[in-house]
Amino acid sequence: MTKTSIEWTERVWNPFAGCSVLSPGCTNCYAMKMARRIEACNAGLRQGHGGSPHYAGTTKIVNGNAVWTGKIGIASDEVLLAPLRRKRPTTYFVNSMSDLFHESVPDEWIDKVFAVMALTPQHTYQVLTNRSARMRNYVIHLYETDEGIERLSDAAVAVSGAPCAAHIEDVTPPLPNVWLGVSTERQKEADERIPDLLATPAAMRFISAEPLLGPIELTRIGTMHSIRAAMPEVIEREERGKPKTGNGSICGAQIDAVGSSGSSITFFQTPDHMGGFTAASPRQWPRLDCVIVGGESGPGARPMHPDWARSIRDQCAAAGVPFFFKQWGAWAPVPHRDDLPGRPQMVRAGDCFILPDGTSDILDAELSSSLEGSSAVPLRNVGKKAAGRLLDGVTHDAMPKVAR
Repeated sequence: MTKTSIEWTERVWNPFAGCSVLSPGCTNCYAMKMARRIEACNAGLRQGHGGSPHYAGTTKIVNGNAVWTGKIGIASDEVLLAPLRRKRPTTYFVNSMSDLFHESVPDEWIDKVFAVMALTPQHTYQVLTNRSARMRNYVIHLYETDEGIERLSDAAVAVSGAPCAAHIEDVTPPLPNVWLGVSTERQKEADERIPDLLATPAAMRFISAEPLLGPIELTRIGTMHSIRAAMPEVIEREERGKPKTGNGSICGAQIDAVGSSGSSITFFQTPDHMGGFTAASPRQWPRLDCVIVGGESGPGARPMHPDWARSIRDQCAAAGVPFFFKQWGAWAPVPHRDDLPGRPQMVRAGDCFILPDGTSDILDAELSSSLEGSSAVPLRNVGKKAAGRLLDGVTHDAMPKVAR
């Protein structure tokens, strides 16, 4: 449980270690390299003499790079129970070195984490996952079934050692100090994961579009498959009385995840003799409470097109949703020369260009001339610190207010 340089939180709390690569955003995950270093440090210690033994076996070397093996290790009780000992209100990023809802994590381990969070209402916990479907299923069961509430109560007694902790079941879910979020590096991951997030009971819902690897339209989220999986009763209600095939049947659905008064679902129906129509769901769903955007940093970092970040910023501004621009990452836009007519961007060897579709390449003289007048944006690898956090000259660090 340590301080962190992650801009949108205060400390990290890692009751688990280890993960596995699930989608393109995981490819250069900093946690894989850090876990490998921790493993190496542990190797130099005698057994039973400190360190973090639960990191053992969580990574392997593939083509010279550290990669997750899929093994998950659970930290000592000292780490698990650390928030119980801290009285000062603190915002924690939960499991920066793992995924709380990884498929290899038993429910009983997650129960203990939720019990600690429930027993420490002075803290705020930010849980970020790539496994949105498991998160949805787990949290709904925990909050909305007698068995889930009993499990939380039993875990609270186990982690605190106090029988009176069983009264944690009297807390009205969702836990008010627990934020739930999903990683959404592209439209594909946003379509798959945001419907699950919106269907999951939570005090706050957020997304982390970092590394941002493509444009994301938050007002048109989801597919028929992902929305049906997350919100089956909504699809079934709309399909009731409609033909399964032919004119008038539902052929698609999308969610506006940042609607000004909540998320709404639009259903698309096959054309009838009047030319087809859409039908909006009468129910308003919770919307996203916060959106975090950032580019990739570190070795092998992939560039982010500035317009991707600008678009999400503008969507959030239009809906009044807090927007946090975390970083450009390694690649930043090539600066303009204000002292020259037209304020040109002075590209040089080693810069890269990126197109709105994500296509990118390193610039050379021939390529540079061929891109004149195109929609390509030149970027320069200057490193995270030099690239900074300014988006069009502005620092965006809006976050939901935390009551303490």
